[in-house]
Amino acid sequence: MSRAGAPLKGRAGRLARLMPSASPSSAARTPFVLLVVLLLGGGLITLLLLNSALNEGSFRLSELKRDTTELTDEQQALQRDVDSYSQPGALERRARELGMVPGGSPAFLDPDGTVRGVPTKATAPPPAPSPTPTPTPSPGATSEDGAQADEAGAGVPSPTPSGTATPTPGAAAEPEPEDAPAPENTPATPPPTTPGR
Repeated sequence: MSRAGAPLKGRAGRLARLMPSASPSSAARTPFVLLVVLLLGGGLITLLLLNSALNEGSFRLSELKRDTTELTDEQQALQRDVDSYSQPGALERRARELGMVPGGSPAFLDPDGTVRGVPTKATAPPPAPSPTPTPTPSPGATSEDGAQADEAGAGVPSPTPSGTATPTPGAAAEPEPEDAPAPENTPATPPPTTPGR
């Protein structure tokens, strides 16, 4: 007879009763272990995907903040330009460059057709006198060449920066006739406007 079929006695019997046999329990644990491994693997993959999505969102957020800063700077620069162009001094200078003059006192039309006030014509203020330039010798000219040039140009008036000739001291100023055409830079009289339009 063999000892394998005999029941165990003593300490070995007690251990055998406490521990179940190996074959049925290992078959029952396999699905549970696979389930735990799949859950852990899926959790890690999900965590990696979530982390990469958060990093991508962080990069996009930093790009948008940089774009917002650049656009804010550009908007502030444009606002400074608008403010500088809308100052009264800048508007007046630009209007004078365009040939505009300050308007006279206005007249108003009442609803019954009567005119209230006396309209006056807008006139341009006299231009400021421009300084006449003094002739300067060329860098390569000697004093003799400069004296010859002065003698040759003594009877010719020197041109001014505005392109008009200065009168000679001995010549009398000619009065301008009343029917003379207006200078080119004087604007035409604007058409009258009626209020309410």
